[in-house]
Order: sequence, then structure tokens, then C-alpha cells
Amino acid sequence: MKTISLLSIITILLSCSGKSQEIPTITTKIKLKEASAIEVTNKSDLGWVIEDSGNKNVVYGLNSKGEIAHVILVENAKNVDWEDLTSDENGNLYIGDFGNNENKRKDLCIYKIEASSLKDNTANATSKISFYYPNQKEFPPKKSELFYDSESFFEYKGNFYIFSKNRSKGFDGTVLVYKVPNKAGNHKAEFLGQFISCASYQKCAITSADISPDGKEIVLLSANKVWVLSNYKGDDFLKGKMEMFELNDVTQKEGICFKDSKTLLIVDEKDKKTGGNLYEIKLSDLKSKANSSGNP
Repeated sequence: MKTISLLSIITILLSCSGKSQEIPTITTKIKLKEASAIEVTNKSDLGWVIEDSGNKNVVYGLNSKGEIAHVILVENAKNVDWEDLTSDENGNLYIGDFGNNENKRKDLCIYKIEASSLKDNTANATSKISFYYPNQKEFPPKKSELFYDSESFFEYKGNFYIFSKNRSKGFDGTVLVYKVPNKAGNHKAEFLGQFISCASYQKCAITSADISPDGKEIVLLSANKVWVLSNYKGDDFLKGKMEMFELNDVTQKEGICFKDSKTLLIVDEKDKKTGGNLYEIKLSDLKSKANSSGNP
């Protein structure tokens, strides 16, 4: 899907020292306060980042040092609540404008930015994919049924896969999974199933997702965890293997993507003295730490 040697130079920039660095992690500061997503495409040398609700309708390109090297103003797509980024095998970039904290929105959508426009300073979304959740009947629903926010999706073989961020009173870790076709129009999202992440909202609400360039693994992110889904057939992702791995610390982590099939990039929002970082982690290191501590 997307394989690129982006940000490899970061290894020179920072050491992996420090008491919180249980998993070897390359960390660099970025000059964005509310980074809500990161994506690597196969047609660009930059890592693409957005900020969420209340910020500009802008996509930022980070270079190998984590610096803002390029800025694209998306002229025809308002940032209602941009929450995640994904890309397809042709290098086109997609913006998920489906943040829905209060579960009131009826204008959930995904914008397509052509790969050729990523070199420009301004761009127009060439496609708007709108969708709705068929099992949401009230706007907002009861406080115990606030299942219709999302900050996480990826594109795979012509479809988007969306993972909900549960905001229900009495949070139990339920995550709903939906499928939306990658084509313009207003679509009824197809409900694929659900699973339980874990029981703490602070640590278990899903904030980003991505699929590996070879399509064999999916990662989901929370404030201090990464879930890895594997051994699935087709897009029956929930019937495969699911593993949960602990990260080094708890911050407002908002974006995750595969740099390549073996490496993850993560961004978090800046909050006082924490966050505002770009992290690079090897999947093998993540799994080794878990295995050595007797976890998954």
C-alpha cells in the first residue's frame, strides 16, 4: 500500500535514554500543538499531519527532521473536526472529518486530496465521501449510547474502515467497526462488528488507526497502548489475532501510521510539559518488551 524510507534520519537526532524509554523510541519535537494524525504515502517524501477542530483547514508536511517543510491549504474543505489521515495505493491522501464528540453531527465525511496536489501550496478536495451510522437514531443519543464519535480509519482495497471512539457514560471499552466505500456520495456505513479494548477511557479510547503497506497488520492507538491485528482473511479483521501492547507513557497520542511494514510513527498533542512529539518505534521492539514482561 505504502512503503517509504521517511524520517530515517531521525535516528541521528535523539538518543533512547531516559527512565521512561522502556521501548527503544526515537523522539523529536514538532511545532504543532494539536497534531491529530500522521500518514505516510507512497508518492511523497514527507509525513503528513493535520490538527483537529478549531484549527485551520491545512495539511502539514514534515521532513526527516520533524520540521514543517510544506503547508497545503485545502480551500474547499472546512475543518469541522479533522481527526485522522489515510492514503491509498496511488498516493492519494484522505482527511477524516468525522470527529463527533457530542454525537450530534449529521455531516460526517472524508475528503480526498490527489497525490499530484501534495506538491502545491493550495489544493481542492476532488472527492467528498459522506456517510452516516445506520444504528444511530438520535442526535445525540442517550449518554449511555455515545458510540458515534471516531478518530480512526484507514483505506484498504477501495474501502474505508472506521473505528469508533466510545464516549458513553459507564465506558466499557466497546469499539464499533464500520465500512464505507471509497467513492463520492452519501453512504450508509456498513456495521462490521465490535470488540472490547479495555475498561479505562483515558487509556483505552481509540484515537488512530492504520494498515501496513503489505496489508497484513492493523494498528490501533490510544494514550498509552497499541493494538495489533493480524492473521485475518480479507477484511474480516476482527476474526484474526489481536494483541495489546503498552507504550512507555501516557500522553494525548492522536496519530499513528506505518512508516514501513516494520516501523510505526506516532504523534501526540502538546499538553503543558508533555506531548508535542513525533515518535518512531519498531514493531519488533514493541512486541519484545511485551513478551519479556509476560504480556501478549
